[in-house]
Amino acid sequence: MEDKSKENLETQVIHAGYEPDEATRSVSPPIYQTSTFAFESAEQGAALFAGKEKGFIYTRLGNPTIEALEKAVASLEKGIRALATSTGMAAVSTVYMALLEKDTHMIGTAALYGASRVILETEFARYGVTSDFVDTSNLEEIKKKIKKNTRLLYIESPANPTMAMTDIQGCAQIAREHGIILVVDNTFASPILQNPLELGADVVVHSVTKFINGHSDVVGGIIVSQREELHERLAKVLHLLGGTMDPHQAWLVLRGLRTLYLRVEKAQDNARKLAAWLESHPKVAWVNYPGLPSHPQFELMKKQMKGPGSMISFGLRGGYEAGLKLINSVRLCTLAVSLGGIETLIEHPASMTHAVVSKKEKEEAGITDDLIRLSVGCEAYEDLRADLEQALEYD
Repeated sequence: MEDKSKENLETQVIHAGYEPDEATRSVSPPIYQTSTFAFESAEQGAALFAGKEKGFIYTRLGNPTIEALEKAVASLEKGIRALATSTGMAAVSTVYMALLEKDTHMIGTAALYGASRVILETEFARYGVTSDFVDTSNLEEIKKKIKKNTRLLYIESPANPTMAMTDIQGCAQIAREHGIILVVDNTFASPILQNPLELGADVVVHSVTKFINGHSDVVGGIIVSQREELHERLAKVLHLLGGTMDPHQAWLVLRGLRTLYLRVEKAQDNARKLAAWLESHPKVAWVNYPGLPSHPQFELMKKQMKGPGSMISFGLRGGYEAGLKLINSVRLCTLAVSLGGIETLIEHPASMTHAVVSKKEKEEAGITDDLIRLSVGCEAYEDLRADLEQALEYD
């Protein structure tokens, strides 16, 4: 396959991962909806299983449609290999299972996605894995928690839903000094706006349900590695656990990926305007958006991202009750969890996406009861502003 990695990003996102197949010259990748693949001979089957020959055996272990998506995302993330998974949590769980073991320790971002945190504190804790969650935007907090058995530093930047930024290069330096693997959940930024592997991370994960797919119709995840040995370890665990992606699912995600650049640019343009407007509104108490100069890591955003993205969190002067009135009054914005789709979604993280996290832990992570999360979509800015404006007309 011709190397697309040196092309402009908006070109690369359209073509990476696939060349028309030799048999049909199909412009769109075929959906290889098959569970198994025929061998030319018993000898070839044995060679494939032994790893002496490349090819497809069984869709849980590999499939051409899934491989096209993996190659495309690996290229965009500047990684060597990728693994597509059935859900975002399948990607997260595979990383934990592959890179942690009994009596090891992990440090994570305090405002980590609820399920990504709770599975460590409940399920992995049953097997002797311990974890600490800190404000990773403060590198000193990370250093304080490092132990002899710390094996993993797992960060989200921007964080969900606080929009706090973490210095990825700074984390990479700390990780290298202590022999720790650095994993970055890059879901909020997408590979269009941030490439953690180029900043020193070892592994990147995405919930492709979000920006990469972009149409709120598929769930999935992906893991991208910087080193071959890491990829092989992750692949072994994923294939044994069985959380791999389905071919039709992969085809839909790949189709969504082709418009990723266009969608991210449009949604980000809307978000920049909305964040500035919200910040100036008399009923809005605060706004967290990396593209605002008031954001505490505004300069860091400019250093490690190509743009601030389209996720906004904010609170109203009337607190939780005012937030409920706003959420229940929108007409164009959709009240739903998830993010990164072409439509604008609004939700209340403390009672929804992070409901599984204890109240004390939410407060420590900055997930306050008044926090509203807005995933800005691709509608006309004027219509989005008008919707929020009318919803803010409560008494």
